[in-house]
Amino acid sequence: MDTNEEMNPVENLIIDDDESINLKTHTKIKKYLSGDIVTLKENYAQVKLSCTKEMAVDEMGLIHGGFTFSAADFAAMAAVNEPYVVLIGAVSKFLAPVKVGDIIIFEAYAKFEDARKREIDVVGSINDIKVFEGRFDAVILPEHVLKLKLKKVRKSKNKKDYKQSNQ
Repeated sequence: MDTNEEMNPVENLIIDDDESINLKTHTKIKKYLSGDIVTLKENYAQVKLSCTKEMAVDEMGLIHGGFTFSAADFAAMAAVNEPYVVLIGAVSKFLAPVKVGDIIIFEAYAKFEDARKREIDVVGSINDIKVFEGRFDAVILPEHVLKLKLKKVRKSKNKKDYKQSNQ
């Protein structure tokens, strides 16, 4: 294996075009901040995040965890791949630091495809070293989350009134 193969594992991926599908969600995401789709299949997505100096938090080149999480979230939502999928919860672990120049490959596997609520497992790796793992919970909505009519919360200056009105 030459040096180029070691440096960019994405180029060595085999993508089965017969199974690949089009992205239906998060289509306006900024790829340079949240990663780029490498592979997209039913209930599976692979996203590549190239870590740049704009993501660094210090002179040593440490990447802010928010970029790592954003790419993992994007991979999770892409694995579900429904137009109105929304993240409702996540449990994540940052297992190793990430620095400028690193390329993280995220793999996301969605479960419970027949349900409105989905659970997605995501692992992020740099050269086969796991740097992130998380479980994401998402829900598929009937329309865009910003178009939904949310329950109005009764406003009261008296906390006792609020508690009674919500029982």
